[in-house]
Amino acid sequence: MSDPVAAVRAALASIIDPETGRDLVAMGMIYDIAVEGDTARVTMTTTIRGCPLSGLLRTGAETAVAAVPGIAKVEITMTWDPPWTPDRMQPL
Repeated sequence: MSDPVAAVRAALASIIDPETGRDLVAMGMIYDIAVEGDTARVTMTTTIRGCPLSGLLRTGAETAVAAVPGIAKVEITMTWDPPWTPDRMQPL
């Protein structure tokens, strides 16, 4: 794995937010990615606290990251601090 953080980011970009049709990275929902050895730690958010899709998005992120070669353990942390705003989105 030449750049494990980039590989994890690419995997997260495959997860689409069903409400917007855009991926988690483009939506600005990924706050941090860290890889130590074979463990990936991702801090992410949703557009609102209590989002009904939180579980779906978290599970999708965990599954996608676990499929990255060299990653054996995935830790997903959900946070709402700072709160997500549309300013975090990448331009179309």
